[in-house]
Amino acid sequence: MSFHFFLMIIKKGDAMPDGKIIKAISGFYYVKTDDGIFQCRGRGVFRKNKINPLVGDNVEFIAENRHEGYILDIKERENELFRPPIANVDQAILIFSAKNPDFNTMLLDRFLVLIEANHIRPVIIITKIDLLNERELINMENIVSDYKQLGYEVALTSSTKGEGIQQILPILKNRISVFAGQSGVGKSSLLNALRPDLKLETNVISKHLGRGKHTTRHVELLEIAGGLVADTPGFSSLEFKNIEVEELSYFFPEMKERINNCKFRGCLHLKEPVCAVKEAVKNGVIKDYRYQHYLSFLEEIRQRKPRYEK
Repeated sequence: MSFHFFLMIIKKGDAMPDGKIIKAISGFYYVKTDDGIFQCRGRGVFRKNKINPLVGDNVEFIAENRHEGYILDIKERENELFRPPIANVDQAILIFSAKNPDFNTMLLDRFLVLIEANHIRPVIIITKIDLLNERELINMENIVSDYKQLGYEVALTSSTKGEGIQQILPILKNRISVFAGQSGVGKSSLLNALRPDLKLETNVISKHLGRGKHTTRHVELLEIAGGLVADTPGFSSLEFKNIEVEELSYFFPEMKERINNCKFRGCLHLKEPVCAVKEAVKNGVIKDYRYQHYLSFLEEIRQRKPRYEK
């Protein structure tokens, strides 16, 4: 049967197969179905309408065989990230190393704000805890306690020693997760520990730069622990491009729950009187370092250059 004849049959009313894009490379999209994986291209109308199929998209397609298919329709997305390009994410696994490179709460809070703004559940994984001495480990556990009190799920791990790996497995089950973090934090090592047969490429940390080279070059959904995990090149942009000053405090859970107790509507928690957030900071209920990060992000958004539509 020719491919064109197959197209005609589909158009006459037969149900089109559907699946999920699990990998995208050089214009080819690999669609996973109950019957296996099909290599597809996007329809020309997608390019004409400036629509890009994304890894994670649920799609309808046609295929004469497993190597010649075309995506016909992209179903409505629950959410989407642009850098990395992925759709329909259930949770973001934020990978931070305890050491080499050193753990950074401001960078973590930046990631958390960006993930919260995309309405995606964040999970914090801290790697390389085997590199910490006793004093450093106690300090790290105190920080972990702070974030757990805010409602975040946090796990301490060591890929080389296998510590904390079992704790991550149930977190991944039946969910689409995106692994994200700065280069060199051990994303690929963690994925290898979770599924040893992957044998993903890892790189040692540059002592000069204090970070690793990017070893992940494309977005792909991997089957791990009963879920799908996106190993991505990482977030190439960590700017607050789509967050306004009035919205920022809603992405800090400890501030969000107190906003309605501020005297003034639209309170930015700066110099306004009767501010429930500032009162909580003063009383130690809100950690000062989190508030300082909020102030830094707020100023960054204020200084952002206006965008003009072309």
